[in-house]
Amino acid sequence: MSDHPIQGLMKTAMENLKEMVDVNTIVGDPVETPDGSVILPISKVGFGFAAGGSEFIVDSTPKAASEGEKKHPFGGGSGGGVSITPIAFLVVNGQGVKMVHLDQNTHLYEKLLEFTPQVVDKIQQMLQMNNANNKKQQQTPPQDININVDPL
Repeated sequence: MSDHPIQGLMKTAMENLKEMVDVNTIVGDPVETPDGSVILPISKVGFGFAAGGSEFIVDSTPKAASEGEKKHPFGGGSGGGVSITPIAFLVVNGQGVKMVHLDQNTHLYEKLLEFTPQVVDKIQQMLQMNNANNKKQQQTPPQDININVDPL
């Protein structure tokens, strides 16, 4: 069975998309600054692909009928697109690794994850203080109160 023309269209489009999108598109080439820091650009990549075609039926001629095989003309097309959006920079230096976001809304989840250990520590401290206060109140015996009343 011979290859259908749509297969050639799809193969060509996919090979061209493969050449355009690679790992270096998402995590860019590192840039070294004079102070020794290394900056890596981070991008969001989206791509789409479409292909389609149709075979047209033509009135048969006596010559085609005698060959025993009818060949229909083919018409088709394919296309694709790539969207590359820079979203952050990864900065690696002597102090550690830091992510610098270009859009402030993008890193909301990262900030939540960053503050989670601190929140858990504060809650544990509050519970420990509450337990200590409850034990202290239970250990302290009630004091006697004397009330003197003068008779009239």
